[in-house]
Order: sequence, then structure tokens, then C-alpha cells
Amino acid sequence: MNLTELLQSYGYIFLFLVVALESLGVPLPGETALLASAALAATGRMNIAIVIVVAAAGAILGDAAGYWIGRKGGIALVRRYGRILRLSDARLAQVRRYFERHGAKTVFFGRFIALLRTWAALFAGVGEMPYLEFTVYNATGGIVWSCAVAAIGYLFGRNLQRLESVVGDASWALAGAVVLVLAAVWIWRWRRDTHVAGRPNLGDQPDERPRGPVA
Repeated sequence: MNLTELLQSYGYIFLFLVVALESLGVPLPGETALLASAALAATGRMNIAIVIVVAAAGAILGDAAGYWIGRKGGIALVRRYGRILRLSDARLAQVRRYFERHGAKTVFFGRFIALLRTWAALFAGVGEMPYLEFTVYNATGGIVWSCAVAAIGYLFGRNLQRLESVVGDASWALAGAVVLVLAAVWIWRWRRDTHVAGRPNLGDQPDERPRGPVA
């Protein structure tokens, strides 16, 4: 059975589970399921308002579960297996600093980007982003995402296969752009730190200037 057939057979429950599990960290086609559900709503086989509510609920609750898995389990894994995973408290501190500065943007806009949609909440938990702040941007992102994607699916649902391809390509293109930017930033910081580490510490060198006789 393909995705549309599964939605026709199991309806809103299937949509909720796919979106929620993707948000939890399982690589499932949540966005495609929402597009297909909205397209079915355009033909009268589902209700668009219920589709939006169910998808938003799945996104918000799935992300909330992913956050707490990262908050409780992720930190424990880093502390226990950090040496094997090449992680450390210093790396964990970097994640925390990132979410202190960019957590709101990452949680909100991550909903629209492949990979981030799956992992943003988990890393927000690992980075110990304040739960109230996370909840605000998680809920806002989930609602805006479900409304926007459902509207696109509802309006252009007659050409669903082409629509899925275009939306999917755009989402992966954004993911690729994010990866490239992060890689560029990491390389720049690595080169900067290497350059700084290679400089001699003039403050620690002995004073070799000739000294005159002491009066």
C-alpha cells in the first residue's frame, strides 16, 4: 500500500502517528503525509481543518517527546559513552551555547527543513534549551508549518506527485544549505583556533635584552 492508500484506510490516526514519529526522531515522511492528506481533503475524502489540527498536534507532541528524550537520555549518553562517541562536556557546552543564542530560530525554522525537522527537538533537549521557550517556538512552528503545507496540498492537490517532488526538493535544498553553512563555520573556527594555537606566547618568553650593571 502506498501513502495515499494508507491515509484512506487509517485516516487521521495514521497522519498523526507519521508526523509525531518523524518529529520524535524517526525518519518518516511526515511532510509528505500532510501534503497527501490535504490533497485528499481537496477531493472531499478528508476534512482540511481536521488535517491541520491533527498534523499540528502530532508535530508539537512529537517534538515535545523528542525534547525530553534529548534532555534526559541524550545528556546521560554523552556522559556515559562520550569517549566512544568522541563527545565531551566541552562539546555539550558548545551545544548549550548554540541553543542559548539560536535555539528559537532553530526550533521554529527547523520544522520546514528536512533533517532539522527530525532532530531539532532532540538537540534542543541535549542543549538544555529552556522548556518554556522551546514550547512557545515548537507550538508556533508546528502550527505555521501544518497550515502552510496543508494549504499548498489543498490548493495543488490534483498534481500531488509533482507537488511532493517540488516540496521535497526544496526541503532538502534548505537542509543542504544549512549543512554547508555549518561546515564553513566549523572550518573557519578550526583554522582560527589552529592559527591562534600556533602563535608563540610572547609573555612566557624570557627577557633576553642586555642588562646594565646595577647601580
